[in-house]
Amino acid sequence: MNQKLENQFYYAMIELYQRAQDECDYNSKRFLNVVNEHGGLETARILLNSTVVSDGYTAMWERQRLDLTVEAITLKPEWKELFSNDERKIAKNGLNNKDIYHT
Repeated sequence: MNQKLENQFYYAMIELYQRAQDECDYNSKRFLNVVNEHGGLETARILLNSTVVSDGYTAMWERQRLDLTVEAITLKPEWKELFSNDERKIAKNGLNNKDIYHT
């Protein structure tokens, strides 16, 4: 795997945390702790493969800011190399079928 790209993704995940805090007044220390403990890539994989919707996803959905979710960042072209087609499909389905998450 491309270590430089993985490191850049870590910083993108930190930026995601900061933007959610600055733009949406959402402060998830738990998310930040997991990113710092497991790294950005592993954190994204944990969240994508979870059977439960994350608090962060729900908070961004409530604020109509799904652009500030792990699902959204996963689908950015610059990170394509880091994720499998299945992981990207999970992210896309999560964003496209957002109502399923809240029924």
